[in-house]
Amino acid sequence: MNSVTVSPKFQVVIPQKVREMLGVKAGQKMTVLAYDNRIVLIPTRPIQAARGSLKGMNTTVEREEEDRV
Repeated sequence: MNSVTVSPKFQVVIPQKVREMLGVKAGQKMTVLAYDNRIVLIPTRPIQAARGSLKGMNTTVEREEEDRV
């Protein structure tokens, strides 16, 4: 298990193995969540990275009437 130390400026260093596994780069934005007495860091990806991720999704489903406006 990796551990980190909080600096006097409340900064932490993400361990190298974790950075490499997630592809985190210097200067990359992260979303920070407080969840169930934990701190969760989620790498923010550009919207272009999601392109094609919903390929094959059924788009013929009829929406509710109030959404069709």
